[in-house]
Amino acid sequence: MPILIKNRSKLHYRVIGQGSRVMLAFHGYGQSSAYYQVMERAIGNDYTIYAFDLFFHGKSHLHKRDMPLTKEFLEEFILHFLEKQNIKSFSLMGFSMGGKFALTLVEKMPERIREMFLIAPDGIKTSFWYNIATYPGWLQQLFKRTVLKPEPFFKLLQVLERYNMIHRSLVRFAHFQMDSTSKRLRVYRSWIGFRDLNFDIRRIVELLNKHKVPVIMFLGEYDQIISPKRVGVFVDALEQGELVILKTGHSYLLQDVAELLHRKKMADRT
Repeated sequence: MPILIKNRSKLHYRVIGQGSRVMLAFHGYGQSSAYYQVMERAIGNDYTIYAFDLFFHGKSHLHKRDMPLTKEFLEEFILHFLEKQNIKSFSLMGFSMGGKFALTLVEKMPERIREMFLIAPDGIKTSFWYNIATYPGWLQQLFKRTVLKPEPFFKLLQVLERYNMIHRSLVRFAHFQMDSTSKRLRVYRSWIGFRDLNFDIRRIVELLNKHKVPVIMFLGEYDQIISPKRVGVFVDALEQGELVILKTGHSYLLQDVAELLHRKKMADRT
């Protein structure tokens, strides 16, 4: 896999498809750039997709000296990549946590973005549970201890689920992403490392409208991580915004979007 290096941090990416249009793609939490392989059949003839491993995922590494990740540091990485590939403009795709990386590029280089595909994106309206570890003081220390001793955390989830204070799918998500020390360490590093990727959504809307960037947002009707009610209002504020809601949850949304785009391509040919 190709690699970008800055200081002692490394950003890996893979190339998918061979189309004439360029797309930069950012995956979700707990995934890697390989998850975008499903897009090759769907749009690989139209786009060359550069799918990045987010830091702490796949082969990418954010050195502790560069933590937390700043928008300026990410911008420098991507500018270096664009110069290296001689890319002037590009499309964007961001799934879940990858939405924060896509929104950063909207802030930093909106004039270079041709279109944007957001799939249950994080960063528009962030939930308390998703970002609890970024809070200062005892909450952050509590979660740090959870990396080594997770039993109290899982017992808390059981209580919350018993009293219907948290959806069962969120409990399953937490168990899957935190069932080993290495996974819990990745959760902690990601939450701490990406805590500065926060956005003024009104400003994001202004930039997208000013530069006339078409945006399609895909959401899952049964998604409890990024729910339609929390982020749908964002699309309403866009001059060229489209909202597509699929009958699915969070985990398989990227695959379902790829299947939808493939069916659309087949329909357009007939």
